[in-house]
Amino acid sequence: MVTLMQENTVLVERDEAVVTLTVNRPESLNALNPDVLQGLILEFGKIASDSSIRGVIITGRGPKAFVAGADIRSMHDLGPRPLADYVELGQRAMRLIETCEVPVIAAVNGFALGGGLELALACDLIVCCESAKLGQPEVNLGIIPGFGGTQRLIQRCGIGAARRLCYTGDLIGADEARIIGLADKVVPDAEHMEEVKKMATTIASKAPLAVKGAKKVITKAQETVLLSGLRLEVEEFLRLFATHDREEGMTAFLQKRPANFTGR
Repeated sequence: MVTLMQENTVLVERDEAVVTLTVNRPESLNALNPDVLQGLILEFGKIASDSSIRGVIITGRGPKAFVAGADIRSMHDLGPRPLADYVELGQRAMRLIETCEVPVIAAVNGFALGGGLELALACDLIVCCESAKLGQPEVNLGIIPGFGGTQRLIQRCGIGAARRLCYTGDLIGADEARIIGLADKVVPDAEHMEEVKKMATTIASKAPLAVKGAKKVITKAQETVLLSGLRLEVEEFLRLFATHDREEGMTAFLQKRPANFTGR
């Protein structure tokens, strides 16, 4: 039986032992704002207390985007304390997803950019539709990823791919994402959610304690290095946010013009 609920900007669907969370801001390409992050934190808190759940899917509403990034308009004028709170909120949401006892699958439908790719990277598996586009374009705004992208890219794809995506801001297609290990599977757009749900159902049919045990061991394997790296990422993100280049980058983005970076 499928049940559907709405909690703020996150839609919640339950089908037997699998829960699907859908980021519900299609008018802004599902950009991550504090309401979305709080919604994800709320839902993963509920999932943690429900032993009948054996798998989770995260996706974005509409055909254009999984999550097109952080909400630049809402970030642009944040002062130091509100900005730190926002980054802390994002890091908390990603860690809750990453440490959820049951496997989480990112169903990437369209753009997964910046914070959107970081959301996908916090999941156990990434399944892309053929038309998906992925990237960490923060360098175009004068900043770096702030929700764990630098560190989880290294873990998933290796340091070379992390360097390229973070230095160039390039967007890559689903097939290239699969080749470099960023995507686990690529399926035709029309079959995308059907295939993701099939994968989640398969996982849910396995011995639940064994699946949880496998996730626990795999997640713990590189945790010490990850947590240290996440702290460094946040520090550098906050430092860069105070620069002239960040102001120019975000203003240019909102004005839809090329940025003129001066290294200040």
